[in-house]
Amino acid sequence: MEEPGFWDDPEDATAKNAELKSINDDMDAVEALDEKFDDIETLIAMGDEEGDLSLLDEVKDGVEKLAASLDEIRMKTLLSGEYDGCDAIVTLQAGAGGTEACDWAGMLFRMYSRFCDSHDFKTEVLDLLDGDEAGIKSVTFEVHGANAYGFLKSEKGVHRLVRLSPFNANNKRQTSFASCIVMPIIEDDSDIEINDDELRIDTYRASGAGGQHINKTSSAIRITHIPTGIVVQCQNERSQHQNKEKAMQVLRSRLRELQDEENEAKADEIRGNVQDNAFGSQIRSYVLQPYTMVKDRRTNEETADADGVLNGKIDNFINAYLKYIS
Repeated sequence: MEEPGFWDDPEDATAKNAELKSINDDMDAVEALDEKFDDIETLIAMGDEEGDLSLLDEVKDGVEKLAASLDEIRMKTLLSGEYDGCDAIVTLQAGAGGTEACDWAGMLFRMYSRFCDSHDFKTEVLDLLDGDEAGIKSVTFEVHGANAYGFLKSEKGVHRLVRLSPFNANNKRQTSFASCIVMPIIEDDSDIEINDDELRIDTYRASGAGGQHINKTSSAIRITHIPTGIVVQCQNERSQHQNKEKAMQVLRSRLRELQDEENEAKADEIRGNVQDNAFGSQIRSYVLQPYTMVKDRRTNEETADADGVLNGKIDNFINAYLKYIS
């Protein structure tokens, strides 16, 4: 009897197909880049031979598009981390400051949602807690797409907003904070052991929009990992079983992240170079008053187009971060 081959496992076959598609896409991108280069060379030769200066604008446009494509390909070469190719789980939490902070967390959720849409990433909300008056207190969502974690890992940390408060009768300038946690979704998490006696599992009624099912059954799940104090919850699936499964997925990712951070801290201690954990530290400021400026404290990347950034145009910050850590 023949031994089962690699392709006999549907999950392995799917993974292999995805890997092959990614390689083919990369090859197509390089070939397209080569064609653009040849086209530009041809235009330059034609213009030089005929003395036709009208081709200069076309050459300039071609060079700009070539540079943009080259930069995009170069960014992919920087996504070489262990988990960069994974999907991601993102959690946004409003900081101290009540309604202001909740509104800021809501603005960040909108920013990341638009970024994901522009990159054809699929998002799925796992848990969302609305603010009392506006915005959101917290939201956890999955991001599915090529190198989703590799791109979004740059966003981990505290984001600071400075603006004239729309919730203040005196329209005073207000500073708000919200934190962003980004974790990879790891398919092979067999080395993360979770014992049932280490968990406290609570059920509660889901809140928010969702039809008649919502608020009528205790389908929402909150899981507390007692040894670490990590709390995860999920309420957006239709059944308690599905919510528990998603919550456990988030918990495994959080434990993996904690494990990696502890390993990194030990390595830094051995090297004599202990640095502050990135989570909980301010990484970027979004200033809307008295001037407009978004600046990343790690890379010094900045832009005056704050409106564009808040509408999802954060590629320049992500690219600068990938170059910074490479």
